[in-house]
Amino acid sequence: MNFLPVSKQMELIRRGVEEILPEDELEKKLQKSITTNKPLKIKLGCDPSRPDLHIGHGVVLRKLRHFQDLGHQAILVIGDFTAMIGDPSGRNKTRPQLSLNEARLNAESYVKQSNKILDTKTLKVVYNSSWLNKMNFNDVVSLASSYTVARMLERDDFTRRFQQEIPILIHEFLYPLAQGKDSVELQSDVELGGTDQKFNLLVGRDLQKSNGQAPQCIITTPLLEGTDGVEKMSKSYGNHIGLHDKPEDMYGKTLSISDDMILKWLVLAADVDNEVLEKAKKQLKSPSNNPMEIKRDLARRIITLFYNQKAALKAEEYFNSIVVGKGIPKDIKEYRCKSDELIVNVMFNSGLLKSKGEARRMIKQGAVRLDGQLVSDINFEIKFKIKGEVILKIGKRRFLKVLI
Repeated sequence: MNFLPVSKQMELIRRGVEEILPEDELEKKLQKSITTNKPLKIKLGCDPSRPDLHIGHGVVLRKLRHFQDLGHQAILVIGDFTAMIGDPSGRNKTRPQLSLNEARLNAESYVKQSNKILDTKTLKVVYNSSWLNKMNFNDVVSLASSYTVARMLERDDFTRRFQQEIPILIHEFLYPLAQGKDSVELQSDVELGGTDQKFNLLVGRDLQKSNGQAPQCIITTPLLEGTDGVEKMSKSYGNHIGLHDKPEDMYGKTLSISDDMILKWLVLAADVDNEVLEKAKKQLKSPSNNPMEIKRDLARRIITLFYNQKAALKAEEYFNSIVVGKGIPKDIKEYRCKSDELIVNVMFNSGLLKSKGEARRMIKQGAVRLDGQLVSDINFEIKFKIKGEVILKIGKRRFLKVLI
């Protein structure tokens, strides 16, 4: 394996990261891998509590891909056992526990979606239930004896809950220990995670030391705010862009972000290098440049990253025609009414929206139009006719041809 010099590897590794701890140790590990011609083991643990991945998850997955591109061994640890405990990171209450079967079903979806970013040919996928499930109670006691309650309470979310007298269950202390046990089992050289995972990653480093192993270096990546620019990207907040969203949806959603999020998204969502970033900074400072044009470039880059350049250009054409030009797509979905039907039912039964509650919310928000006319009544009915059709539009990008 022909590894790049340490300085060149570090250029890519530093891109878009929050912290590298300790950085000098990582450089020594990289130099040793060059000398011995042996790749480093790069660990990323994933929590399969939710099966849907978005470009916020893509930030740390992209960092794992960087290490793959540099020739190192990427290891994706599916936390099917730890999901049964529930990660307390960033939580103000106990996280619901999953069954092993639920966790594994979600994990299958996780791995399948991650192929949008990772090189699955060289990726090593392991399930931590394969070693954690084999531990007996004596093993658990031994593991628990390696960390003090005082150290656990140094964790911000535990400290906050303790001070506010919000219950902390004993099994929640076991989560960082179990995740740290993964590092011991794999003898990982580097572990990646979001900034909210820093405590867990450091526990892994401590456990490796106590087991006579060279401690892993840890790399944290920032949490990406969603399209609202406020909350971290999450499907539950409705501010996400899914890894498998259609290119035209990716394009439109990206253009909706605030101007002050452009630079962060360029680095974390579009994975641009420093040269592109500096150019964007200069453009944003110049009053002669419209930030929307920079966002258009950002949107094209994101789509090219997850699809290709052709898809990006096609998505831009769609946006210009449908959203800006207020046109109607040629190949929209059709739904046939057999009698008078509530518009809420049409939106749900056609599969355009996932629930009738969501359909009612869209009407109340003024986002529903029928043949260009605003629909404001949630009890509005589409009247049945013979050989007729109307165009139902929800928001800026969802259309349905209703045959009546």
